[in-house]
Amino acid sequence: MAEKLVLIGVFPEVTLLEKGDQVVWNSLSGNLRVEFDPNRCPFGSNVFQGPVGSQLQSGPSRPDVAPGSYKYRFFINDQFIANGEVIIRPK
Repeated sequence: MAEKLVLIGVFPEVTLLEKGDQVVWNSLSGNLRVEFDPNRCPFGSNVFQGPVGSQLQSGPSRPDVAPGSYKYRFFINDQFIANGEVIIRPK
């Protein structure tokens, strides 16, 4: 019997960015959705989603975004998998 490695979750759980940086999420095993609080999101959109094998790019952080912590929820095939966090550092 063959064994297959399965990784579920967000790696790393915390991503450190400077203003203007972006995040890229990948999923090879399911439809991916990332949701930030619509009232507290450092990017132009608070929801990113794509099909299996897609690469989601947040785009650069908004120019007016304040340094701080921005939490998000991570879903695969509409099932909640994990929480993540983006920290925007001051320059």
